[in-house]
Amino acid sequence: LILPSDTPAIVRKCLSTGRSKMRHETVIGGRTISWSFFPITASEVVHCYAGDITERLSLEAQLRQSQKMESVGQLAAGVAHDFNNILTVIQGFTGLLLSDATRDPKVVEPLNQISTAAERAANLTRQLLTFSRKQVLQARVLDLNEVINNVTKMLRRLVGEDIALQCLYASNLPLIYADAGMLEQIIMNLAVNARDAMPKGGMLTITTSLISVEEDYRRRNPEARLGEFVCLTVSDTGYGMDEATLNRIFEPFFTTKEVGKGTGLGLATVYGIVKQHDGWIEVGSRPGEGTTFNVVLPINKKTGDTIFIQKKTPELCRGNETIMVVEDEPALRGLAFEILRRYGYKVLDAGSGSEALHVWTQNDGRVDLVLTDMVMPGGMSGAELGEKLRALKPALKMIYTSGYSVDIMNQEMNLKENFNFLQKPYGPSSLLGLVRKVLDNKTTTVIDSLPAMGSRPG
Repeated sequence: LILPSDTPAIVRKCLSTGRSKMRHETVIGGRTISWSFFPITASEVVHCYAGDITERLSLEAQLRQSQKMESVGQLAAGVAHDFNNILTVIQGFTGLLLSDATRDPKVVEPLNQISTAAERAANLTRQLLTFSRKQVLQARVLDLNEVINNVTKMLRRLVGEDIALQCLYASNLPLIYADAGMLEQIIMNLAVNARDAMPKGGMLTITTSLISVEEDYRRRNPEARLGEFVCLTVSDTGYGMDEATLNRIFEPFFTTKEVGKGTGLGLATVYGIVKQHDGWIEVGSRPGEGTTFNVVLPINKKTGDTIFIQKKTPELCRGNETIMVVEDEPALRGLAFEILRRYGYKVLDAGSGSEALHVWTQNDGRVDLVLTDMVMPGGMSGAELGEKLRALKPALKMIYTSGYSVDIMNQEMNLKENFNFLQKPYGPSSLLGLVRKVLDNKTTTVIDSLPAMGSRPG
């Protein structure tokens, strides 16, 4: 009953040629069977062996998908990092021109347009960083039910009157350690995609549950881990998706929408947020049968406070201290130099870690604060430069900057005490505000210089 239909022909060919036939695959009842035929010519018989490789093929496909997403994520992060350097220059000099009291009124509107366009581009790079798990987290202990409840009113307006919204909350749901804003973004993005899949109306259901992952479950999903997890389920009764679409939905800029209707970053952003929270996401869908997303998040096991993220625009504060700017990009170095000089600071500059040490020696260490990029040529990172300078002057104030995010610093420096971080792209107000705060001996701060983004799902 289960032998391949062409078994007689295979047997005859094996005996006539004396050669084995390997990896002959058939599908029976949804299971993939791999057959191997070995001729024993002296006895004129063929030994036949079969193995069920369904799970193995599934795991291999998931591994390939995971590796592809990881590669795309590294590419996206690299593009976003380099693009942030460019945007920092655009936003910085535009901000300087707009703050100039003697500016020509005729150029104010064009400068505002440039600034707005740069902010939109910066939001796109932020989404790419989120996809690649290199965005800043404002994590704290949360009740997922409460997070969903807080966005329910907005969701009802978002999905429209033709779509029924149902929220089913699990009682006594364990707390999670997550970024509330990012979780809201997950919910909003999935809801918008569900809405677009139900143009004639339907049902959108959001469910929370506590799931227990055992070995059988983990074998089916290599990203899963054993233990108990909180699960957010978002399901719709819309069009559904075929397998080809399912294999690509989390890729940046992939979209099935019409041109101009979506950036293709919505689900990519969801994917990045979930991965950054050490969770995983599962999708089930068939054409005409709707779609279900399961977002699985670990239960809270952390204690203590999180890093404070400054969101308010700081005032433009003046000073007269000496600041050394260490940045390998000449345009960025020139921007920071000009911003700080205009507001009264004495500025020294260097293009690498080794050059910074030379400048330090030339000035006998008379430096109050060092602003350094984290990734520089010459074999010395910003973190290493900071350690060398702090060894010479323990009270030295440091600000680190990068086109990535504080997560990179977390890996390299474990967020040591008195750690101050400014994420690119930044404008004059963000730079000046943090410089003044650090010089005035305020608390450890992370400045995320962009406003919260409202991304459109793809």
